Amino acid sequence: MKATWNVPDKQPLADFAPTIILTAKKLAAEITIHNTQENDFRTEPEISDEHITNNATIRGALLDRGIRPERLPPAEDIKKVERRLKSSQKKSLKNPERLE
Repeated sequence: MKATWNVPDKQPLADFAPTIILTAKKLAAEITIHNTQENDFRTEPEISDEHITNNATIRGALLDRGIRPERLPPAEDIKKVERRLKSSQKKSLKNPERLE
């Protein structure tokens, strides 16, 4: 995916991932946490198998809805968005709008 989205080697893939992918990964992780507690999983293989199953299930749901993660365009680099937001905030503090 890094090559597909032209992600620099030193940056995490998540900095470029579309929101739907991040949300899907979070959902799979939350299901794993829930099921691990509910089923009292204690070993790494049990938890790992659960997480793999949950990721496959979530991927299947995306595919069923016509969303193929590999074909999604990358989101805007989160680092660039953060820099733009900071710059915008600094400018607004230097030149506040007048109240009438």
